[in-house]
Amino acid sequence: MIPLALTFIIDLLALLGIFIIISLSLNIEFGYAGIPNFGKLLAVAGGAFFIGAVPGRFLAYMYGLLGKYDYIDDNAKIMYALGKVLGADPFISMTMLVISLILAAAAGAILGFIASYPAIRLREDYLAITLLAMAEILRMIGYNYRDLIGGTVGISVPDPFRWIGGELRLALAASVIMAVAIIIFIYVELLSRSPIGRTLRAMRDNEVVAEAYGKDIVKLRMKTLMIGSAIGAIGGALYAFLSGSVTALGYDRVVYTFWPWVMVVIGGAANNFGVLLGATLFVTLRKLIIFYKSNLQPFLPFDVVWLEYLLLGTALLIVLIYRPEGIIPEKPTHTLGKKRLEKIKELVEAKEV
Repeated sequence: MIPLALTFIIDLLALLGIFIIISLSLNIEFGYAGIPNFGKLLAVAGGAFFIGAVPGRFLAYMYGLLGKYDYIDDNAKIMYALGKVLGADPFISMTMLVISLILAAAAGAILGFIASYPAIRLREDYLAITLLAMAEILRMIGYNYRDLIGGTVGISVPDPFRWIGGELRLALAASVIMAVAIIIFIYVELLSRSPIGRTLRAMRDNEVVAEAYGKDIVKLRMKTLMIGSAIGAIGGALYAFLSGSVTALGYDRVVYTFWPWVMVVIGGAANNFGVLLGATLFVTLRKLIIFYKSNLQPFLPFDVVWLEYLLLGTALLIVLIYRPEGIIPEKPTHTLGKKRLEKIKELVEAKEV
C-alpha cells in the first residue's frame, strides 16, 4: 500500500504536469507573441472532448462492440469490455495513448486556426472577449449535444494505464504526464530561442516595425495560436485520460483559462523557467489548501471554501505590486557575440571585394 504522503505527491505531480503544459502554451501566445488568449479553455476542452468522442468509438468499432451497444447509452458496458482488452495488452494501451495525443494536438491546432481569424482583425480587449466567448461556445456544444460526449452526464474514456492496475496506475499516469511536460518544455524553450521566437517578440513589441522588416503578422498570429492550441489540447487530453471521464461542465474558464494566466503572470511571462516556477507554486499551494482546509475551518471567520481564492488572489496581488514582471522576468534575447559579428563582417567585405 502506497503511503498517503506519497499518494499526495504523485497526484500533485500529475496535476502539475498538466498545468505546466497548459501554461507553456499560454506563454507562447501571450508571453512571446502578445496575444491575450482568454479563451485557453477552447484548446484544453477541445483536446478533452476529442478524447471523449474518438478513441473509445474507434476501439469499440475495431472490436465489434458498436454493433451490439450504443456508445452513449451503453458506455459503461463498452468501457468494461475495452478495459479487459487494454488491461491485458500494454502495447495497445500505450499505442492508443500516443496516437490519441497526436490527434488531439491536431484537433487543437484546427481550433487554433479557427480562433486565429478574429485574432487577425481584433486587438487587446476585443480579442480577449471574443476568444473567451468561443471557448464558452465549445463548452455549451459539449453540454447540449449529447452524441458528442454524453451531454450533461458526460462519458467515460478508455484507460491507457489500466494494464498496470492497482495503486501503481496513478504513478504511471503521473510519470507519463511529466515526461510529456518535459518534452513540451524543451520544445517551447528551443522555439523561444530560435529565429521564430525572436520574430514573435518583435511582433509583440511593435507590429508596425515587424511588418516593416517584411514579417507577415497575419501568418505569425495564426501559427502562434495553432501551436499554442495544439499544446493546450494535449494538456486537456492528458487530464481526460487521468480522470477517466469527460464532462463538459468539468472544464470551466476559471480553472483552464484564468488559473494558467495567474501562473504565467506570477512566474514571469516570456520566460519558460518562470512559467515552470509559477505553475509549481500555484498548483502546490492550491493542493495544500484543498488538502488541509477542513482542518483550518475552526480558525477561520468565513467558510473555508473561499480560502483558496483569497490566498491565491492575495499572492497574485503581491506579485503584481512588488514584482510586476514576474518572479523570473524575461531575459534579453541573446544575439551573436562581438567576435562572431566581426568575423561575419569580414566575410561580407571579402565577398564584396
